[in-house]
Amino acid sequence: MSEPLDQAKRRKNEHLRLALEDRSVQRPGPANGLDRFDYEMLSMPELNLDEIDLSCSVLGKTLRGPLLIGAMTGGTVEAGALNEILAEAAERCQVGFCLGSQRAMLNGDEEVRQSFQLRKWAPKTLIIGNIGAVQLRDEVDGAKLADLADAAGADAMYVHLNALQEAVQPEGDRDWRGIHAAIARVAGTARVPLLVKEVGAGLGASTLEALAATGVAGVETAGVGGTSWARIEALRHTARTPQSIAGTVLAGFGTPTAISVQLARRAFPSRLVIASGGLRDGLQVAKCISLGADTAAMAYPFLVAARQKSQREAAVEAVVNEIEGVLETLRITMFLVGAPSLSHLRKTPLFPSES
Repeated sequence: MSEPLDQAKRRKNEHLRLALEDRSVQRPGPANGLDRFDYEMLSMPELNLDEIDLSCSVLGKTLRGPLLIGAMTGGTVEAGALNEILAEAAERCQVGFCLGSQRAMLNGDEEVRQSFQLRKWAPKTLIIGNIGAVQLRDEVDGAKLADLADAAGADAMYVHLNALQEAVQPEGDRDWRGIHAAIARVAGTARVPLLVKEVGAGLGASTLEALAATGVAGVETAGVGGTSWARIEALRHTARTPQSIAGTVLAGFGTPTAISVQLARRAFPSRLVIASGGLRDGLQVAKCISLGADTAAMAYPFLVAARQKSQREAAVEAVVNEIEGVLETLRITMFLVGAPSLSHLRKTPLFPSES
């Protein structure tokens, strides 16, 4: 059953505070693996920088570039205010926007619903909703999934896999039996595309093989190398407990982003692959696309930008500036490696880094 609403709101605010204010939760284990790869730079690229085409289609929506503001938060007043800033910035830049878990909507009050209703701020761009795997198994069928998407104005829905986070979380779900069967069942009955994402431990080969046998529309890697939700949950314990010890030890456990992207493309040769997990700039986005991703998602840089300004419009402008920086870095990278479009970038080789 869904957790009490007050408890859910408190947990969401703690998550947001720790993700943004405690540096120990960022890259606590091995890096995401992208620094192991380099491009050959072309000093004579024979391209016009202004004609480099970043545009792509994701789930039927045309985006200016292969970028999504990654799933992070929702369900409280503070989270709702941040979501509005991020959604408006995504709309201005015509990149995608991903919601945090909509679990609180299963109990829901008006405050909760409003934190996820963002079409006012992003009327045209891609929005992806989000629900947990345990909730999908226990409370959400295909019709309910579509209802959650409709309530948020979402074009598609994630089901997120966070077994490590739940195992460490003080109030976490510890019974994960039947998750695969639930995903297969709902993917076959939902009226909206269903995607599966990890939350920071990466998707490994066995999980991807199992997911490929279902009707999901694609996956998001969320690999090791970014925000560690195991570490966040360890910090939420009020004392040194066995769970908090485990969360600290396992903060970097899982599959790094670079590896997970390659495994995902092999398992999903013609379905959507979204790279995420510690991405911070346009060069890393480019590398992910060359490794097999269709698009990439990142959250932390945009959340930091949104929180740096006290005035709403200034916060939106700060996020827009960060998004444009990612896209411009991607554009210049493509220029320097001789890739006039994303289809060319996918064929551009990467080499083992010598650094």
